Order: sequence, then structure tokens, then C-alpha cells
Amino acid sequence: MLDRFDREISYMRISVTEHCNLLCSYCVPAGCVLKHSNQERLSAGAIIRVVCESDEVGIRKVRLTGGEPLVRNDIVEIVAGIKQCAHIEHLAMTTNAVLLPRYAAQLQEAGLDAVNISLDSLDGNKYAQLTGNGRLKHAIKGVEAARKHGFSVKINMVVFNETAEHEIPAMQRFCDEYGMRLQLINHYDLTATKRNQYRFDRPPNCSECNRIRLLADGNLKPCLHSDDEIPLDMEGIPASLRQAIRAKPRYGTVCTNRPMVQIGG
Repeated sequence: MLDRFDREISYMRISVTEHCNLLCSYCVPAGCVLKHSNQERLSAGAIIRVVCESDEVGIRKVRLTGGEPLVRNDIVEIVAGIKQCAHIEHLAMTTNAVLLPRYAAQLQEAGLDAVNISLDSLDGNKYAQLTGNGRLKHAIKGVEAARKHGFSVKINMVVFNETAEHEIPAMQRFCDEYGMRLQLINHYDLTATKRNQYRFDRPPNCSECNRIRLLADGNLKPCLHSDDEIPLDMEGIPASLRQAIRAKPRYGTVCTNRPMVQIGG
């Protein structure tokens, strides 16, 4: 389906939870309170139903995000159910990889196509600082599990003003060694005006945006850099999706009503 500015919207990012086992500083701001309980989030069945009915608006690609999607104990069920939606051509997940050794085999069997792994530094101390005391070795074991089970893997590296000059080449060598693609993400603040001039791979230029987002509490977000949200009507899923697509602005501005951990990027 085309939005008002003739962009074909074929990609839906789904935040399956706002909870996470890490506390990355750029994702969970200081003082952030994660208010939604498990009972307030969309069930696995509801998520699968939304994806299957998204055929009517032309969704062909889905990415599961969070928070951290692997903290949901029904995440394999969600993946398997989405893969039964015949129109979905690509199903991916963005994860910090800490729990991948536990779930990689099951996710591969359920049909997950690819994973993007958030890994901003290969320095153990810096990784701990960025992630709220996460341990780099756990993330590396997750990378190894993803490769072992045959997933297409991208490494998402957020680049800060403080990122040392040698860190990007070191991460590129790491990716080359393991046969992975490095994706550089320009650090940005949702509360600052969206820019369309970036040095790195992400975020994309607004003119190229092809996505909408479904949040864990059942709201549709037409644009990451906007406060606009559309409540999902489970009795009229295609109509809700069409409303969200029509509501996409030409350009993103700011998002002040949610932190990144509730949206999934």
C-alpha cells in the first residue's frame, strides 16, 4: 500500500515487549519506568493474527524487536505462527544476543530468517558501561550461536561522538572474520529534530521509509520520530493498518511520548 507521499509501505516492525535484560543508556533513559505488565501486552495469538491480516495492505517483511524479544517465553511460538502467514517473505529479529544460545536452535526450526545483533563495542569495559553492566562474552556466545544455526547475521553498531577511531575498523574485521555484515547506526535522540543527513547506514532518509510499527501495548506508530499513534482495533485490523499508513508524515520530527525501549528502533 502506498502512503500519502507515494512510498510503498511493505515492512512492519513489531515490538513484542518493552522489557529487556540489559539497560543500554541510549535505549533506556535514566528514570525510565517500564509500566506495561505481561497482561497488558499483545498476546502471541494477537501478534500472529495482525501479521496474517496485514496481507491486505501489502506487508511482506516483519522484524521482531523489543525491548529484548527473547525475554518473552512464547517468542518461538510467535515466530512459528508468523511463518505460517504465506505472504511474509522475510522474518527477522533484532536482539542483544545474550539469550540466543538458549533459543537459536528453536528459532531456526521455527523459521526465523535473520538476526540483527546489537553490539556497540568489542571492549568489555565499554560494553558493560553502555549496557548497564552487561558482559561482552555473553553477547559473543550469542553471535556464535546465530552463526552455528545458519542465520543471516548483521551486527548493529551504534556510533557515538565518543566512539574511538579504531573501534569501527575493529568491528568490521570481527564481522569479516565471522561472515557477517556490519551496519553502522548514527546515534540519535528521539527528542531532537530528525535529520536526513547521516554519515552511516541508519536511520534511513525519510524519503526511503517503508515501515510502520506495532507496539507491545497494541498501538500502531506510523513514524518513529513522531508522537502520533493509532490504537489497533482487533476487530478491524486491516483498517487500522491502513489508517496508520495514511498517517505517516512526509518527514519525522521528534518523539517525546515514548523512549526507544518501548518502540524498538
